[in-house]
Amino acid sequence: MLYTVSVSIPKPCLSYPKPTWHTQSPSNLKRHRLRVSAALAEPNGAKLEYTPWLIVGLGNPGNKYYGTRHNVGFEMIDRISQEEKIVMNTIQSKALVGIGSIGEVPVLIAKPQGYMNFSGESVGPLAAYYQVPLRHILLIYDEISLPNGVLRLQPRGGHGYHNGVKSVMEHLDGRREFPRFCIGIGDPPGTMDMKAFLLQKFSETERKEIDKALEQGVDAVRSLISYGFNDRITRFNLGQKYKYNKV
Repeated sequence: MLYTVSVSIPKPCLSYPKPTWHTQSPSNLKRHRLRVSAALAEPNGAKLEYTPWLIVGLGNPGNKYYGTRHNVGFEMIDRISQEEKIVMNTIQSKALVGIGSIGEVPVLIAKPQGYMNFSGESVGPLAAYYQVPLRHILLIYDEISLPNGVLRLQPRGGHGYHNGVKSVMEHLDGRREFPRFCIGIGDPPGTMDMKAFLLQKFSETERKEIDKALEQGVDAVRSLISYGFNDRITRFNLGQKYKYNKV
């Protein structure tokens, strides 16, 4: 059984050709670079410049899916938007996007609006348009192999039968060397249907665990954007792994 729910909808009317990583932007679009200069200059007088990040949360659009397990990626983006005061008021490449910064680092946050299984149709074009390198594409999504509310940051990986992640990889030329932020939602109990589980809202206890995880997640994203995958992230992952273990 595949992990991600296949939502029964008509295929989107708009289509984007699968972008190759070095393909030029369409002639009617001017390619943008997100750059922010640091407040302090280097000793030689040159200002520091930062490579932008594209932070994408996976989910399904619409009130029907709001608050469901499968939409925690969207919730993390909403939390980042609120905490960092990044207004999301633009539709581009079939995604709701916002442009801002975390600290001195320029970021583009996005929630694809073409449904989970078509997420790559937003991520690929956005990454190409803003010239974001693979190592700076952070994908945030739900993960059934982790207990509810447990978080994990990884520098790369496969799709793990998650069709949203699979779609993104397909639109990045099959590449897998991009960071992932997994949000644990746990396994379906007993013989519960996977689709029903993923499209179910959290219980009161689970909701509290997820809300706490979202708070911790924003701090983790800040750390990753500012310092990369260093000892801080290693300690974060270790702490998350044993967060429910009582000593």
